Amino acid sequence: MRRVRPEWFVAAALLVLLVLTSSRYGWHRDELYFVVAGRHPAWGYPDQPLLTPLLSAGLFRLGGGSLVVLRLASALAAAATVVLVGVIVGLLGGSDRARLLASSMWAVGVAALLTGHLVSTATFEVLFTAGVTACLLKALVGGRPGWMLAAGAVLGAGLLNKLLIGVVAVLICAALLMLGPRRPLLTWQALAGGMLAVLGALPYLAWQVVHGWPQSAVAESIAGEDNRIAVIPIQLVLVSIFLAPFLGAGLVRLLRRDAGPARAFGYAYLALLALVLVTGGKGYYSAGLLPVIVAAAGISTDNWLARGRRWLRTALVSAALGVSLVLNAINGLPITPVADLEQSGINELNPEAGEQVGWPEFRDAVRAAVRTLPPDQQGRAVVFASNYGEASAVRLGRGLPPAYSGHNGYAFWPPPASAAGPVILTGFAPGDPTSRHFTGCQVAGRVDNGYGLNNDEQGAILQVCTGPAGTWAAVWPALIHYD
Repeated sequence: MRRVRPEWFVAAALLVLLVLTSSRYGWHRDELYFVVAGRHPAWGYPDQPLLTPLLSAGLFRLGGGSLVVLRLASALAAAATVVLVGVIVGLLGGSDRARLLASSMWAVGVAALLTGHLVSTATFEVLFTAGVTACLLKALVGGRPGWMLAAGAVLGAGLLNKLLIGVVAVLICAALLMLGPRRPLLTWQALAGGMLAVLGALPYLAWQVVHGWPQSAVAESIAGEDNRIAVIPIQLVLVSIFLAPFLGAGLVRLLRRDAGPARAFGYAYLALLALVLVTGGKGYYSAGLLPVIVAAAGISTDNWLARGRRWLRTALVSAALGVSLVLNAINGLPITPVADLEQSGINELNPEAGEQVGWPEFRDAVRAAVRTLPPDQQGRAVVFASNYGEASAVRLGRGLPPAYSGHNGYAFWPPPASAAGPVILTGFAPGDPTSRHFTGCQVAGRVDNGYGLNNDEQGAILQVCTGPAGTWAAVWPALIHYD
C-alpha cells in the first residue's frame, strides 16, 4: 500500500480551517464581479481570461448563492498547492521531514491563507504555477520528457485563468536555456506542450485583439498606483516574516551551482521580481514561484535541524511556524469580530478583510434611494455604479433596479435602454466628472456599514438623477474606465 505523505495531512488541516471560516464576513467585491461576469460568457474580459468568472458563476448557481460553496474552490486550490509543495520537495531530493516542514511553511503563510479564503485569479495562478513547476521538475530531474507535455497542458489551463503564468514560464525556459539542462526543451514533448500552452492563451489574446486590447489600460492603471516601493517588503510577508530566514536559505540553495535543474527556478524568481519592479506590477505577482522556494527552504531547514542542537532548533522552527499561523490567520481570515476590525488595526494591515463587510448595507442604501422617487418612477429606475463591486452587489441582490457601470467588464455589456431612468448614481460625488454626465441630480444618502469600518464603500454618496445628459448611447463612451 502506498504511504501517505505528510503534506496530505497538512493540506487536510488547511482545508478544514478555510472551510470553517469561509463565510464569517461576507462577499468580496471581486467575487461579486466574477459571478456577474460569468453570467456574460465570453472568451475574455478586459481584466482577465474566462476561467475564474465561469467557475464562479457555475458554483454560485450550483450552491444557490452560497458563499461557502463558492469559496470551496479556493480552499481546495490552496490545499492542492500544499500537496504540490511536498511533491516538489520530493523531486528536489528532500526527506519526509523536509516535506512536512515545507508544506507547513506554505500552509501557514499569508499567500496560502488569503488565496485559499477568497476567490481570485491569484488563487488559481499560484496552483497552476506550482503544477507547472512540479511537471517540469519531473521531466528535468527524473529524465521523463513526457512530463514536458503535462507541463504544457497545465500551463495552457493556467493561461485560461491569467496571463502572468505565461510570463513566468518564459522566464523559467530562458533560465534553463542559459543555465541548462537545455535538452528537455528541444524534445517533441516540449514542442507539443508549448502548442497546448498556446491554445490556452489564444481565446483571451483573440478577445483582447478584437476589443482593442483593454488589458493594456488595466495594466497602465495598476502601474500608476506606484506599487514598486512595496514589492520587496511584500516578498517578506507573502509567506511569513518569521520564516523569512528559512526562505532566504531556500532561495540561496536554489541559486547554487549544485542545485541542478532546480537552479533555473531560483533565477526565474529573481528575474520575475525585477520585471515586476520595472513594470510597476503588484508585489504578489511573484507568488506563483514561491512554492518552489518554500520547497527548497524545507530541505535546507531539515539539513539545519540535523546539524546539532536538535531540540533547540526544532523549538525555534516550531515557534516560527506557530506564531506565523496565529498571526497570519488573525490578519488574513475572518476570525476577528467585524466590530473590532478597525480598532484592532487588521483592516489597515489587510484591507481585503474590510472589503468583505458592508454589502447588505450598501444594498439597503440603494433601496432607500429608490424609495425617494415617486411611485410611478421607481419601476423605471436604474443604478449606475462607480465600480464593478457596487454594480454586481445590486445585480445579485433582490428587489433592486437593474445595475450598470463603466468599470472593466461592465463597459462591454449593453448599456441601459434609451428610455431608462431616473438614475441612482452610487459612489460619485456631486459635480465630479461622471456626475456631470447626468442631469437633475440630488443627494439621496450615504452608505454606512454600521461599524465605522473604513473600506471603499463606507461613506459613498448616492444621488438620484433624472437621467443622462443626452442618450445613454451618446454618454456611454465617457463613462468607461479600467483599473
